[in-house]
Amino acid sequence: MKVAFISGPYRGKTILDILESIREAEKWALVYWKKGFAVICPHKNTALFDGQADDDLWLRGDIELLRRSDLVVMIPGWKYSAGSVAEHEFAMKNRIKIEYV
Repeated sequence: MKVAFISGPYRGKTILDILESIREAEKWALVYWKKGFAVICPHKNTALFDGQADDDLWLRGDIELLRRSDLVVMIPGWKYSAGSVAEHEFAMKNRIKIEYV
């Protein structure tokens, strides 16, 4: 089974902004599960863990999960997220297939 990694913005000015980002990523995760992928959705994996560890830990963990993925799915707004831009660059450098939705 192929593995898809969902990449998109997480942070926001308010908790509601963050929750909206999580819901958007969740929506795309379900789309790719229905396409037959096993899906890694970092938004759901560490939802609301903010402040529990350095942000760098979450970002490094996401890159490690991406390393093990067959596909990265760039969801709307990814260009405005430093983490997603880094994931995109990593995927490009490591020849991981990219889909833009």
